[in-house]
Amino acid sequence: MRVEQAVGRFLRHVAVERGLADNTLAAYRRDLGRYAEHLAEAGRTDVGDVTTADVTAFLNRIRGEDGAAASSAARMLSSVRGLHRFLAEDGVVPDDVAHEVSPPKLPMRLPKAIGIDEMARLIGATEGEEPVLVRDRALLELLYATGTRVSEAVGLDVDDLATGELVRVLGKGGKQRLVPVGSYARAAIEAYLTRVRPAWAAKGGATPALFLGPRGGRLSRQGAWLVIQAAAERAGLSAHVSPHTFRHSFATHLLQGGADVRVVQELLGHSSVATTQLYTLVTADALRDVYTTAHPRAR
Repeated sequence: MRVEQAVGRFLRHVAVERGLADNTLAAYRRDLGRYAEHLAEAGRTDVGDVTTADVTAFLNRIRGEDGAAASSAARMLSSVRGLHRFLAEDGVVPDDVAHEVSPPKLPMRLPKAIGIDEMARLIGATEGEEPVLVRDRALLELLYATGTRVSEAVGLDVDDLATGELVRVLGKGGKQRLVPVGSYARAAIEAYLTRVRPAWAAKGGATPALFLGPRGGRLSRQGAWLVIQAAAERAGLSAHVSPHTFRHSFATHLLQGGADVRVVQELLGHSSVATTQLYTLVTADALRDVYTTAHPRAR
């Protein structure tokens, strides 16, 4: 099978069988397009002719000649390994030639959270009776109360408020999870649903979206990002607040409060507990800082 055919077959597989998001699928397509170009330049037009050395050469090339960061190279290699694993499992080739090629080591990036008082200031920056501010407060309260990604929050429909105390979230790979919603977020959402959303929804037709813009359309991911940035600027926190700050702070504050890491994993929708355990390193650092500052014989 020609390389181009194999790539096309794999992309159809991940799109249909794994239900990947459009952005993830586009990244696979870019990475494998670059890989196919590399193989063509090496004279490998048939996937049966590709060797482990070819995969290694591709990794060395994107790290060396192309100067790709370790994270980008690791992502590209992940795409390539997925392709070869699929071809081997599907019987197109006898062996997975990419199996033994290891990705570059990534520097550990600890999640960046803000303190509880700073989060209160950030959410408090949406205080007001203007319809936009009522909507913004509901959005920010929900992000902090549930730890949802911004893309998950703007993708919510009104019907996803399964009960007064739970929200149904559609996560990566189409996986659903139920997440509790605290009293502050419930009150903010109720105020928005009662006082703001009906008038805005009338302008946009029968949209099921929970969070709307003033013209009645679903609030976009970019729109939510602007809401967060505006609130951060008003709170004087713009230098270190991003959309993911809410998710990081949600997890960090739960663990600091004594929550079990497995529970936090479930709430965040992480497939592996190893991802969630990064937050335990953050809380351990905080404990160490307090100990060093407070104990008379710590230094």
